[in-house]
Amino acid sequence: MKTVSFTQMKDGTKEDYELLADYEHAYQALTADRVLDELRRQGEATLEGYKITRLDHGLQSATRAEADGADIDWIVGALLHDIGDGLAPQNHDRFSAEVIRPFVRWEVAWVVEHHGIFQMIYFAHHYGWDKNARDRFKDHPCFDTCAAFCERWDQSSFDPDYPSKSLDHFEPMVREVFARKAYDPAVMREGEAIGLGDLEN
Repeated sequence: MKTVSFTQMKDGTKEDYELLADYEHAYQALTADRVLDELRRQGEATLEGYKITRLDHGLQSATRAEADGADIDWIVGALLHDIGDGLAPQNHDRFSAEVIRPFVRWEVAWVVEHHGIFQMIYFAHHYGWDKNARDRFKDHPCFDTCAAFCERWDQSSFDPDYPSKSLDHFEPMVREVFARKAYDPAVMREGEAIGLGDLEN
């Protein structure tokens, strides 16, 4: 494999950076493969203390989203909302959001980024924490959507008997989303919060 001429970035030439751009393009094209590999790794062990694996939780969340008639951004967001658990357990929500942010609507990325604090409504009081910590976002346009995401698809998806669809079922959706042009304004729709519609009722 051809390599650059420099050992310090500041010494790189135009040709060096054109070479790197070519390699980066090929690497970025394989993002969906790496995401799917990480999901498979999450299926190798039970989520500590729970009755299911991390993969099972993502599959169950995505299956619920699809059953509710959610679009592809929400389904992939539900599938990947905890993908950061392995490398960033203390801030997995933000990590997970950054994985999907370039390819999904702003609203979906915001919900994934903040679902951790919204989930605290269900358990924080057992640790002596503030279960209403999410209220700091009560005036945000995505507040109700995040609350609905957590209620319908996240907190309810730890059931070992739920008939989740397989990763093979969701793989084409993952590939479609990650094949999009990154940060496409037409996809991201920055600042637009349309909610979950009838799903919030």
